[in-house]
Amino acid sequence: MTQIALFGTSADPPTVGHQSILRWLSERYDKVTVWAADNPFKDHGASLEQRNAMLQMLIDDLACDNVSLDGRLGDRHSLNTVKIAKEIWGEDAEYLLVIGADLASQIHRWYRAKDLLQQVTLLIFPRKGYPIQPEALKKLSSLKSHWQEADYTPPPVSSTQYRIEGRAAVVIEAIAHYIAAEKLYAVIEPKT
Repeated sequence: MTQIALFGTSADPPTVGHQSILRWLSERYDKVTVWAADNPFKDHGASLEQRNAMLQMLIDDLACDNVSLDGRLGDRHSLNTVKIAKEIWGEDAEYLLVIGADLASQIHRWYRAKDLLQQVTLLIFPRKGYPIQPEALKKLSSLKSHWQEADYTPPPVSSTQYRIEGRAAVVIEAIAHYIAAEKLYAVIEPKT
């Protein structure tokens, strides 16, 4: 059975952490699809179009044939995303929904969470500073969900570090140049 990893992320901006997750996924799953998501709980510094453009740069730099950007999946409700994915790739695939550990305690409150979690395997990535809480796992189990923790911890970087601290090492060079050209965030001039 084909395994498809679905990875929606704010990507504001996409970081080397996002890229390392994509690389890890590409080595384990048949298809990896990523898109910039509009998180209703966050304000975004870049438009959806700009964040998708930066994600494409990250994918191009990665150079993995089974990783692609698909903006069609960018619905604010993950349940709708899964429905769209099934329309594109079929019902017979196994779908994995990729989230960070910081979201594990929130997912039970997502739109029609029980319906969502019965259609996907939840793949939870550890995140420094966000241990997976036992209570969150109990809630996931009560929803009869299938979940697994990724045996990989991405680099401890975040988009917030870039937006607030201007840590240039958090993003790849092409994205740093794009941010400067588009005058996004605090506009960190890339070093050449």
